[in-house]
Amino acid sequence: MKDYIRNELLTMGESSLREFSSSLIPGAKNMIGVRLPRLREYAKRLAASEGEKALEGDDIYYEETMLRGMVIGYLKTDIERRFELIRSFIPMINNWAVCDSFCPTLRFAKQKKNQALVWDFIQPYINSDKEFYARFGTVMLLDYFVNEEYIDRTLGALLCINTDAYYSSMAAAWLAAECYLKFPEKTLPVFREKRLSRQTGNRAIRKLCDSLRLDKAEKDELKAFLRK
Repeated sequence: MKDYIRNELLTMGESSLREFSSSLIPGAKNMIGVRLPRLREYAKRLAASEGEKALEGDDIYYEETMLRGMVIGYLKTDIERRFELIRSFIPMINNWAVCDSFCPTLRFAKQKKNQALVWDFIQPYINSDKEFYARFGTVMLLDYFVNEEYIDRTLGALLCINTDAYYSSMAAAWLAAECYLKFPEKTLPVFREKRLSRQTGNRAIRKLCDSLRLDKAEKDELKAFLRK
């Protein structure tokens, strides 16, 4: 099965895409150059036809790891088994692209019956000192917990993210910016009271100042909270 999947991926590769993407994704080794929509389509087919058999074997190529994460998201299984598979996959995340394509595939996290369980599951990752563990937890917050029910808890969790590493800091900035766009009154004190690290707070504010969803007055207010 693994050889079959690998050969299928190799037939989908585009050398021009490989060369372009390699420079954008540090840590992505042995890239084939498969477009994301094709990879998602293939992951859905594998999850439906092969189930967990599609997860067997070790990965050589970047796209194999990305595909593995997507298959986990598309599998039909119970939540406890899904948590086991996610837990085993997270140590394989070594770049932002695998992380950020994996999290949106975990659509079960959006279902109301699962939200409390998912919230508890991601807490150790949010608080982790490992860069991509923390990014995984943060992107999960961004994708599934910036809503009315969870915004207060999400803002609390934001302050606990270890932002010493670049990719966890960037994810935290992205999360802070999205929280502000959706819940500005609740999020503004995070910037005004400088609760985020200097670099993360500044990154979030710059993201917001680039947004077309804010007017000049809102941007000027946020710029006042930038730190040198």
